Amino acid sequence: METAETPWLRNWTYFTLQGFSHLATLQIFLFEGILLIFLITMTGNTLIIVITTTNPNLHTPMYYFLKNLSLIEICLSLNIVPKMLVDLLLERKVISFSVCALQLYFVIYFVTSECFILCAMAYDRYMAICHPLRYATTMNRRMCLLMVIACWISGIPFAVGLTGWLFSYSFCSSKEIEHFFCDISPIMDLICADTHLFELLVFIATVIIVLIPFILIAASYIQVICAILQIPSAEGRHKAFSTCVAHLMVVTLFYCTTGLIHLKPKSSLSLNSKKLVALSYTVVTPMLNPIIYSLRNKEVKNALRKTFGRR
Repeated sequence: METAETPWLRNWTYFTLQGFSHLATLQIFLFEGILLIFLITMTGNTLIIVITTTNPNLHTPMYYFLKNLSLIEICLSLNIVPKMLVDLLLERKVISFSVCALQLYFVIYFVTSECFILCAMAYDRYMAICHPLRYATTMNRRMCLLMVIACWISGIPFAVGLTGWLFSYSFCSSKEIEHFFCDISPIMDLICADTHLFELLVFIATVIIVLIPFILIAASYIQVICAILQIPSAEGRHKAFSTCVAHLMVVTLFYCTTGLIHLKPKSSLSLNSKKLVALSYTVVTPMLNPIIYSLRNKEVKNALRKTFGRR
């Protein structure tokens, strides 16, 4: 006797990831390039976590947030890149239904957490430059801990709600996902039912996750730039601005690419364009974190010399 189970539970056990099948002749080169980026990502972000934990000179709010950002970048990369590397070497790129849902859950969770941690870092720079006399009392250890906890747990309701709703739909006959990982937009293309209400939910969630933090960051930096321009000495202006420029670069790249993909899930972008945009915020941006943010920073360089020089 047939049980009253969800249609996809009866008929679906796996998806096929198309990945970069349109670049079949370049699979080995893609594998080598992405593997190199992945190794740099893991090494650089791990170094940041180690030195910001062990070096007392880096026990400040800015580096505390940076350490958590590096941990998020590591987790996001581990969720996507190893599977992608394996698929680049295989002719048949298969992912089970449950693993696909789990991968999507963690993509939403870590992207959400990263958006909010970047916003927290902007607020830290705003307090340090615009309100230096209140900085120590406002950005105390308890406040920083509460902000980081909020950033880490903020992704849970979005990940649970969006993943649960998306995978409750019935899928059409095709099971080929036109992407290199399980993301909202390519999975929606396989759904036969009306998804307008879900698209509205995705848009609202993206406004909360991406657009509102981006507006807050922009507002913070407008005031930061105004405060920097009022510093009398050129050296002081350069020093203040140098603490912000790296953050601005990564924020611009990360928020613009995630917004381009998720503010309109069924956008006019071609499938290959969507893959390139997604590649930038899931693979390239995590590598840029240690390079742009910290390895050009004099304090971090000194900490690296002290940490590994002793050993």
